[in-house]
Amino acid sequence: MIEASCDCGAVRMEIDEPPRWVTDCNCGICRRYGALWAYYPLAKVRVTGPTTVYQRRGRALEFHHCSVCGCVMHWSPVDKTNDRMGVNARMMAPEIVAAASVDLCDAASW
Repeated sequence: MIEASCDCGAVRMEIDEPPRWVTDCNCGICRRYGALWAYYPLAKVRVTGPTTVYQRRGRALEFHHCSVCGCVMHWSPVDKTNDRMGVNARMMAPEIVAAASVDLCDAASW
């Protein structure tokens, strides 16, 4: 069981297993967030605490932030039939992230 939390600890996540790999995406929003994304089926992640949702106009993802300290915690699909979410691995302990390989996603070039 992996635990992750925002800076203030108001939002916590429990994840069944550590990520084997994470994605470092350079699209406009991911670059600004500085996130490393680990992907999981929705049922494998339990989120507790107050979050605020931001959805870019016309996009397929909802970004969830801690309502207290503002850390970006995860994204979830707008289409709830999609069974994949992205967890910001930077909210995990550094040794968990260090054990994962990093895939670069050059989405800025698309």
